[in-house]
Amino acid sequence: MGQVKITIALILAILLQWTLRNIAEPLAYMDLPLVIVVYAALQRDAIKAILFGTFAGLAVDALSGGLLGSNAFSKTLIAYIVSEIARRVYMDNLLLRIPVIAGACLLDDLMYFGLHELLGQPPPGPFLETAAYSLIGTTIAGTVIYILLDYVLVEKKRTRKPEFFSNRRQTRRKNPIRF
Repeated sequence: MGQVKITIALILAILLQWTLRNIAEPLAYMDLPLVIVVYAALQRDAIKAILFGTFAGLAVDALSGGLLGSNAFSKTLIAYIVSEIARRVYMDNLLLRIPVIAGACLLDDLMYFGLHELLGQPPPGPFLETAAYSLIGTTIAGTVIYILLDYVLVEKKRTRKPEFFSNRRQTRRKNPIRF
């Protein structure tokens, strides 16, 4: 059930990324599909994360009209790197996930602009300005989205209310072996 919810979240993130870019220019710097890809990679399933990264990258490339495959390659590589790090390091704490999303955002921007330079395509804007705004926007949006996804996706265990007095009182047994 969790995979279906993450897939729905990824589709919503791609659609929001596409529509928010047309509504307001500052909202275009938030990379919402990257946030969902990193969240899927933090679940310690590398194959699922790589598939989500490839799908998200191709969808964003197709909708934005940019260099087809550049986002797909960078998001797939990010998904693999984050899933390998998450497999070796315990990152179930929100404070540890914030630097991961920030580093993934910087590496994604570096790969995206590097692929444009490598293939001789004009980059979509100045690198430092785009990377700085993207880092700030994606990190803030990613933190909020991680809180929401943890609230929605994590199944809560029902804890029983502790009883003050148990039904049966246990007496302490004496040790039969004496020294």
